[in-house]
Amino acid sequence: MAKRIQRSGPAPARRKGASGEAAGTPGGAPPARKLGGRVSAGVVTDFTIQLATLSEAGIPVVKALRILEGQTEPGPFKDVLAEITDDVSAGAPLSEAMGKHGKAFDPLYASMVRAGEAGGILDRVLTRLAVFREKAAEVRSKIKQALLYPAFLISFAVMAVVIVIIVVIPKFREIFDSYGVELPKPTQILLGISDVFQRFWYLLAGLPVLILVLHRVFLARSHGYRRWWHGMQLRIPILGGILKRSMTASFARTFGTLVQAGVPHLDALGICRDTSPNEVLTEAVEEIRRTVREGEGIARPMGETGLFDDVVTNMVDVGEETGELDTMLLKVADAYDVQVDRRLDTFFRVLEPLILIGMAVVIGALLFALILPMTEMMKTIGGQA
Repeated sequence: MAKRIQRSGPAPARRKGASGEAAGTPGGAPPARKLGGRVSAGVVTDFTIQLATLSEAGIPVVKALRILEGQTEPGPFKDVLAEITDDVSAGAPLSEAMGKHGKAFDPLYASMVRAGEAGGILDRVLTRLAVFREKAAEVRSKIKQALLYPAFLISFAVMAVVIVIIVVIPKFREIFDSYGVELPKPTQILLGISDVFQRFWYLLAGLPVLILVLHRVFLARSHGYRRWWHGMQLRIPILGGILKRSMTASFARTFGTLVQAGVPHLDALGICRDTSPNEVLTEAVEEIRRTVREGEGIARPMGETGLFDDVVTNMVDVGEETGELDTMLLKVADAYDVQVDRRLDTFFRVLEPLILIGMAVVIGALLFALILPMTEMMKTIGGQA
């Protein structure tokens, strides 16, 4: 897991003037850093792996941070890391310093670091966190790669049909009009569609963009719409089941990693709730947390949500009885990640030929509608001869 760390000395000392104060601003105050910009998940994962390696080697946190700051390329993350280093050097806990930069370090990250600091096992917690982030990144990468080829096929098919409708079909209209034949119904429909595309192309091009913008606005501002959208995703045939298993794996891995790091169950469930990407799962986890707060176990309320099947709830029940809840949760996560991977692979293997068949049907229908009038034209030409 550990990646090779470049040798680097401590970050260069800040230059000082003759009076010993930091140069660059009036009164000796250090220049203000402009924090901002997107920090990629991969950069944070690499940082976590390296920080875990340095911590395991016994290097103090402040020194480790300075080493990593010194070898980080200029950019948003270097600025964040510099401020974290300054805060920790001034005596702030690492978790508190990281918590100020939510775009780089989410609540899950900061909470695990806080648990590691409280238990004196920061190096082990960082290692677990690095493994967790690597596994999550691997799952996301597999899903993106699986989506790439079908997305390319669909985009190509749509572009090809639009070009035929806008460019090719009007040429055929001129031919049909020159012979004055009565056009079959399929051809009339196709020419009508071509007219609509040519006259209202700006609406047809702008409407999907408008729908996407409104969708994103409602997702950000309307809880009801967000709840409906997330619930609808879970009801999509085949894909809904895959998404539900993916959510189960993500929840189990997050919860299990937090419990393994020593985070209390209620706090761990609260973090899972706050970091959930799906409103349906968020509500389910909040209901589990409410029930656990009242003194009950975790397995029964998990089963009552309808999101977790019997296998998951039974393994959680066994984990609670044996005191190995974290182990059982991580086993669930591994098993369901494998299931998601297999089901996605099967789904896209079936989807690709279906897309090709759909493309063939659409193109065949276009050719049929264009060739059908040719018979009438041939009759007209034969009659004139």
